[in-house]
Amino acid sequence: MSKSGRGRFGARKMMLVVPGVVLMTGLSACASAPPKTDVADYQAYEAVNDPLEPTNREFYKVNDTLDTYVMKPVAEGYVDVTNQTIRNHVGDFVSNIGEPARTVNFILEGMPRDACVSLMRFIVNSSFGIGGIFDLAKHMHLPETDTDFGITLAIWGLPAGPYLYLPVFGPSGARDVWNLPYEYFATPMELAPASAALSDFGYAETGLHLINTRAELLDTIDQIKATALDPYATFRSLYRQSRASEVVQVYEAEGRTPPTWAMPPSN
Repeated sequence: MSKSGRGRFGARKMMLVVPGVVLMTGLSACASAPPKTDVADYQAYEAVNDPLEPTNREFYKVNDTLDTYVMKPVAEGYVDVTNQTIRNHVGDFVSNIGEPARTVNFILEGMPRDACVSLMRFIVNSSFGIGGIFDLAKHMHLPETDTDFGITLAIWGLPAGPYLYLPVFGPSGARDVWNLPYEYFATPMELAPASAALSDFGYAETGLHLINTRAELLDTIDQIKATALDPYATFRSLYRQSRASEVVQVYEAEGRTPPTWAMPPSN
């Protein structure tokens, strides 16, 4: 097996075992639930739905240290040598790579119209938008609608489950954690023959995605850390609110008015 093949096989195994390892590790350090006789405390414990909080907070500390000394300085340097237009194009490029995964998710969610729009976006932007650097599809009334495998599972009726804070990856949940292996396998790069150049491209794309995303959140994260009494709890709350909103948006997406070119001619 080639070096690039071994690297890809190792990454596959890692993405498959990450969810299970995280869940098993967390179960070894669960927060003790208060007795049900303490009604108020027990209701608060259930509402938080963070039984792995001791482990989650340790992972948060690790991530926060990495962010403080690595990710944030790199993102600040990235902002210094780029402008918002460049960062927007980087975001469009990364988003285009994820379009095939969104297409499949929309099919699994029973939303054929959004699946067609997502597929057309990928074809148009990959062909004429220089690999997605330019989002030409939006000018053709093909708007981007986001979804992922966690949202697909939500639409299938799977509950969110307990909150998880993953090392490196950050906020997640028992349902959303399965989005990690799904998105890894559902990229266009996985369909191409293994090669060293393809592996290097994958690493570069992932790194650029992380840095570009962190750069867009510089002010937001700084403000939360500066003002929140418990940043961990604040990030947990914001993540849950965001995920709940994204699920609702996908539920409602198929009911949008279709673009004029997709409407049947009037009699």
